[in-house]
Amino acid sequence: MDSPSRANESLEALQDIKRMMERSSRFISLSGLSGVSAGICALAGAYIAHIWIEQYYGSGGVVSRHGYMLEDAHSLKWKLIILAGAVLGAALLTSTFFTWRKARRSNLPIWDLTSKKLAMNMAIPLLAGGFFVLGLLDHSDWDYVAPSCLVFYGLALVNASKYTLSDIRYLGLLEIALGCINMFYGHLGLYFWTAGFGLLHIVYGLIMWWKYEKG
Repeated sequence: MDSPSRANESLEALQDIKRMMERSSRFISLSGLSGVSAGICALAGAYIAHIWIEQYYGSGGVVSRHGYMLEDAHSLKWKLIILAGAVLGAALLTSTFFTWRKARRSNLPIWDLTSKKLAMNMAIPLLAGGFFVLGLLDHSDWDYVAPSCLVFYGLALVNASKYTLSDIRYLGLLEIALGCINMFYGHLGLYFWTAGFGLLHIVYGLIMWWKYEKG
């Protein structure tokens, strides 16, 4: 009569051990709302960039630089770089807040050995991609900026996925695929950038929130 209860106790003990091992090897405090907030920041930044680019090229977005001073191109370049930095900063701040809030509610540390490994594995592809994009901007290869951002960001997510929720890997693969397709449609870079950093983040964040945090 006691064997079923003992089996249940053993199963619960194994599940507890599994949960403890998962917590020690993976950063599970990442909040789905972090993805949503980052996506909203990206959409806002893309909207502002679209207005600036449209003003530069003329009404209707006609791709022609005839009649424009070279200084205007340099001015637009730096405005977009500053905007990208502001969007990144806002996304990091909001994402950190929601992750910190989830960690506090779950009574988990936000900065430990696992989160350090996660940050390091994300930083390497991101830094390499950042220098690559700066090189493209220096040579005025605008068409390849957006796809490069998507590909290197996707590589960073895939590289870091082994230290956090495995679902991050699929987001990374989607970002890489989107960037590769964008390579053949360079003139649509801002739209691909918006889809990758804005819409995909929001959809992913909502799925993660529903899967791990709802209720």
